[in-house]
Amino acid sequence: MTILLGSIADDYTGASDLANTLTKNGLRTVQTVGIPDPSLVLPDVDAVVVSMKIRSVAAAEAVAAATEAERWLRKCGATHVLYKVCSTFDSTDAGNIGPVTEALNIAAGGGTVLVTPAFPETGRTVYLGHLFVGGQPLNESPLKDHPLNPMHDANLVRVMARQSRGAVDIVDLATVSAGAGAVKARLEALRAAGATAAIADAICEPDLETLGEVALQTPVSTGASGLGLGLARALTRSGRVSSTSAATAGAMRPVGGLAAIVAGSCSSATLRQLDVAERSLPVLRLNPEKLLAGPEEIYAAISWAGDRISAGPVVVAASASPQTVSRLQSQYGRDASGHAIETATSIIAEELMTRGVRRLVIAGGETAGAAVDRLAIPAFLIGLEIAPGVPVLRTVGNKQGDMLLALKSGNFGGEDFFTAALAMMH
Repeated sequence: MTILLGSIADDYTGASDLANTLTKNGLRTVQTVGIPDPSLVLPDVDAVVVSMKIRSVAAAEAVAAATEAERWLRKCGATHVLYKVCSTFDSTDAGNIGPVTEALNIAAGGGTVLVTPAFPETGRTVYLGHLFVGGQPLNESPLKDHPLNPMHDANLVRVMARQSRGAVDIVDLATVSAGAGAVKARLEALRAAGATAAIADAICEPDLETLGEVALQTPVSTGASGLGLGLARALTRSGRVSSTSAATAGAMRPVGGLAAIVAGSCSSATLRQLDVAERSLPVLRLNPEKLLAGPEEIYAAISWAGDRISAGPVVVAASASPQTVSRLQSQYGRDASGHAIETATSIIAEELMTRGVRRLVIAGGETAGAAVDRLAIPAFLIGLEIAPGVPVLRTVGNKQGDMLLALKSGNFGGEDFFTAALAMMH
């Protein structure tokens, strides 16, 4: 298999978001869960997105996993590798965006890496190096209450610099608006000045197209799916791939079996989606404190779902308000409370599958990663888009047979996302 574009995604929902964007913009794409086993036969594609669960792990662990994936992607023919991060740039001062970007840059020979989380389609824009979420500065948006990586600084130059050993600078909107030549010249000047990364402004799709054109001429970039859009369009314009839309028909073939929704995200969007779903679907809201106390809450949830699943889709949610999350983290620690929710939701997802669920919606990046790992799904084909950033996924090489999944980042989707997803996953 020889590919044109490789990507390393720092979580599974972000990976499907990027794979969806690449597919929509003309690239035949497959999403793998980690580096695939050599025995797994992947389809002939233009791009591979390697899903990893490295957003919130120790920086050294993230660097080791990402560099191994980069080597595999280069062996597959990728001349450019995108490190796909969240469009809200959520991370800590210890990483992992800075350390992984620098490691991939060193592996590729050095230079100044173009970095932007801008994705205007989902309300993420960057201006003068500051990230805005739905028009709000990052530090005033709901991300200030993120349970794992609360974001209190909208200035991405500062955020990235605190994570990086090298200097971080900016490619401002005036430069981006002046075109690819101006951006390239700015990166060359920054490289001469010793900067290892540059936050790039972008407020609309033409900005992303300009950045993608420049990034494609370099070995490494870091960004959200918006940068993937720019890279995909640059590739199609280059004539290296067909400009027609990538086929999704194969991924959308019907799958029988039962349907369920498992949610672990505590974002305001997911909490609202659960409220709306409760109007038409049976919803079980788990008690996070009981999840930390022992397995009884998990057993009760499995029993509850088992009694109802044959009659129609069910929803099991470990989502909680920011206030509840903050209290649990203070009492039990951030890692312990997060691990308890991820473990519980992954066990529940596995038990639902053993009871015949073949169409599964999972809300939350960490939740999705834990569940997909427990289900041991090796790869996905990309189907139709349910909402911006969230496609239908069809399993590849799954030992339990074909399944349809939707892996939703907590902040994505409209109020009726859950019922809309189930309606598309026949």
